[in-house]
Amino acid sequence: MIIDQPLAWSDARRLAFDCATPISPGPIPLSDAIGRVLAVDVTALQSLPHYASSAMDGWAVNAGGPWAVAEPGQHLDPGSAAPIVTGGVIPPGAQAVLRLESGQLTTGPHGQPLLVLRADAPAGEPRIGQHIRRSGSEAAAGETLIAAGTALNPAHIALAAVAGFDQLEVLGNPHVEMLLTGSEVVSSGIPLPGQVRDTFGPQLGAVIRLLGGIPGAQHRVGDSFEEWLAALEASGIESRQGADVVVTTGGTGRSASDHFRRAIAALGGQLLIDGIAMRPGHPAVLAKLPNGRFVVGLPGNPLAALMALFTIGSPLLAALGHRPLDEINRVPCGTAIDAHTAPTRLMPFRILDGMALPVQHTRPGMMRGLAAADGVMVVPSRGVQPGEPVSSFTLPWRPELQSLPVDRSIGAAP
Repeated sequence: MIIDQPLAWSDARRLAFDCATPISPGPIPLSDAIGRVLAVDVTALQSLPHYASSAMDGWAVNAGGPWAVAEPGQHLDPGSAAPIVTGGVIPPGAQAVLRLESGQLTTGPHGQPLLVLRADAPAGEPRIGQHIRRSGSEAAAGETLIAAGTALNPAHIALAAVAGFDQLEVLGNPHVEMLLTGSEVVSSGIPLPGQVRDTFGPQLGAVIRLLGGIPGAQHRVGDSFEEWLAALEASGIESRQGADVVVTTGGTGRSASDHFRRAIAALGGQLLIDGIAMRPGHPAVLAKLPNGRFVVGLPGNPLAALMALFTIGSPLLAALGHRPLDEINRVPCGTAIDAHTAPTRLMPFRILDGMALPVQHTRPGMMRGLAAADGVMVVPSRGVQPGEPVSSFTLPWRPELQSLPVDRSIGAAP
């Protein structure tokens, strides 16, 4: 597929969502299931609890006291008791549990052990059924414990474990690996002239997780075509067990040192998006390989890369992960924004007194502005007048702002 012109921002966003189908559900271990969405109901395999047990340390008793003390596990005749611990199996014949604090062991007239109520025991203790967890009191066999569609939290995982499950069937989520490029990039310390600090390695995986992906390995890539091709192949993207999506940084320009397109062509891939009519982030690329897996090519500048990731990476991950395309909000602009030559400008903003104000330090290679921002305005080329509602989206690490008014008209270019 040959792309003649960059796509409009809204068209690129929609295409990135529409080009993917949800990943099939599958089983995962309980320890990996927190935050995932359940694909099928979890039903009780047996009664919960599956046996009657004690809710207290103390004694299982039959009828009123005093009680002759029997060996644990024996059938309790009227007037007998047996020691029991919390969670212990209620022996046959037991009618209640006398808690440890309410009983006292003494000696009977013939020297036999005898259990009696303490003088300070609550009146009427023990009542029939007191401190016994009855079998099936939490759930009957076959009862639905967790409904399909539930986003699983730690309590759900504990409930599934109690019910005897080792794994759960969850909706598919895309596994994402990252290829980070640039021989000038250093990962620690203060960079020297000609060097730059790695801005992607420490945060890109976390952003991908916020967008609904499962971040995997990061691969460092040199600047040659051979290294690019080898890194894409090493990501396992051509195998069934490989990443569903690979996100690359840099290499999406059109100079002789930019190898994204050539590497995709060598793998038999197809360019779905080759540039977006927006600033920053216009060199973004989305490709699909013959086996159906995707490669998202981000520009090398950090702010431009995140704008591209939000524009095409987020919709792609949503579609693969069984989620709808995020809606676009409208916020009133707190200042005039002049007309500009780019069809769309993505401008980080802060909310002040209910108005969106563009932040400073938002050149493609800067991160200071985005670090202070609440969201991103989608500004048309004609600019914006003070007080005019402007399309926007919130940043994934600012979910508390997702209650901004929704712009139902988005679908066309801003």
